[in-house]
Amino acid sequence: MNILHLDSSAFGTSSVSRSLTAEVVSKLRLADPLSRVRYRDLARMQLPAVTEGLLYGMRRIPGAPDMEVPRSLRRDVDIAKELLDELLEADMLVIGAPMYNFSIPQPLKAWIDRVVMPGRTFQYTAEGPQGLAGGRRAIVVSTRGGRLSGAAHEVALDHQESYLLAIFGFIGISDVKFVRAEGLALSDLRDGSIASAKVQAAQVAAELTS
Repeated sequence: MNILHLDSSAFGTSSVSRSLTAEVVSKLRLADPLSRVRYRDLARMQLPAVTEGLLYGMRRIPGAPDMEVPRSLRRDVDIAKELLDELLEADMLVIGAPMYNFSIPQPLKAWIDRVVMPGRTFQYTAEGPQGLAGGRRAIVVSTRGGRLSGAAHEVALDHQESYLLAIFGFIGISDVKFVRAEGLALSDLRDGSIASAKVQAAQVAAELTS
C-alpha cells in the first residue's frame, strides 16, 4: 500500500491534527508493514496561490494560448506535477485538515488547486463531470476548536468536511473516512476529544486494512 501523508496545520509540535495523522499512519503501517509512505508538510512548503500563468503552465485550458511556461514559473509547475503524480501513485491518503474560520487551511487549498486537474483527475463528459482518481481511499483528520457536528446551525457553518467530501467526490474518491476531534478550544472537552479521536484512528485504520 502506498500512503500519501499530508499535514497542513500552521502549528508545529502543538498541532493536534499533526499528532493524529501520525497516529493514523502508524496504525496503517502496523496493519501493513510493507506499506510505503510519502510525506508532505504543506504548511512548510508555502505553496503560493495559483495565478493565471501557473494555471496555463499546469494544464491545457480550452481556448487558452499555447504558450511556453516562463522560466520564472517552471519550478512551480514542476512542483505541481510532483504533487499530482504523488496523488495518482497513492492507494491511501491521510490528510490533516484543521478547521480555520469554518474552512480549510490555505496550504491544503493550494494543494487541491494543483491536483484537481482536467484530464488527470477529472474530465467533463456528455453526462457531466467524471472523476478519474477513483480506487483510492482517504482518511481525513478533522480538528475543530468548537463543536460543529451537532445542531443544524452548527452543521451549516461547516465548510471544511463538506468541502473536502465534495472535492474528493468530484475527482472520484468516494471512500472518505473522517477522524474528528472537536471542542479543542474548550478545556472541558479537549482531552476527551483527543482520546476519542485516537480510538477513531485505530478503528478506521483497522477497517480500511482488513
